[in-house]
Amino acid sequence: MCYAGLALLTATQVVVGLWALLLPERFFALAVVGMGMAYNEHLMRDYGAMTLASAVVLAVAAIRMDRWIVRTALVMYLVWAVSPFFIHLAMLDHLPRSTGALLMTMLGAAIVIPAVLLVISLRSDRTCGTAIVIPAVLLVISLRSDRTCGATGESGSAS
Repeated sequence: MCYAGLALLTATQVVVGLWALLLPERFFALAVVGMGMAYNEHLMRDYGAMTLASAVVLAVAAIRMDRWIVRTALVMYLVWAVSPFFIHLAMLDHLPRSTGALLMTMLGAAIVIPAVLLVISLRSDRTCGTAIVIPAVLLVISLRSDRTCGATGESGSAS
């Protein structure tokens, strides 16, 4: 089981949750969040609160490192992450191609990281603090290359 991976997922949920709860208009203003829809403060604040609730579950798993709590937290996160992936995949037409690619990379990583951690937890009861390092490094490299691609003047059309 991976403390580092759970800590990363927890931190991500805390940041996103606080942002949506405390600064809902700024959070919604992101093109990848608002998706061209009408702003709804109530829904943004509820989303922030629910995201923080998921951070609590992930934090307990990271602290306790009990195999069943860890697995439950990872499955909870996967359920949380899979539907936004497909929702956003179907709604990419309003985003520039490079922004859409970056969004889908991030949403894909939000599925791959807990899935890898879940597989590791099912195979072993040992901690694996380095198992998250390689996916995280690949994600950073991917993000940097997406920024470079965006600067070349790509068109917003899909391939």
